[in-house]
Amino acid sequence: MKYLLIIFALLSLAGCSNRAVYENLQTNKRHACLKVPQPDYEKCMEGMDKSYQQYEQERQAALEKP
Repeated sequence: MKYLLIIFALLSLAGCSNRAVYENLQTNKRHACLKVPQPDYEKCMEGMDKSYQQYEQERQAALEKP
């Protein structure tokens, strides 16, 4: 988890776009899922097929709610 936070911080400081940060975090999560026991792999991978566009739409909708 610390590894992901460090990467996120470095990318933010480097001025990466939200999309690049999202894709990098997704990649890191996929790699982490490879390390879990096989029975838990599917649960770990849930939501990994969500595109950045879908993510951004959901994010904007959540931000608009009071």
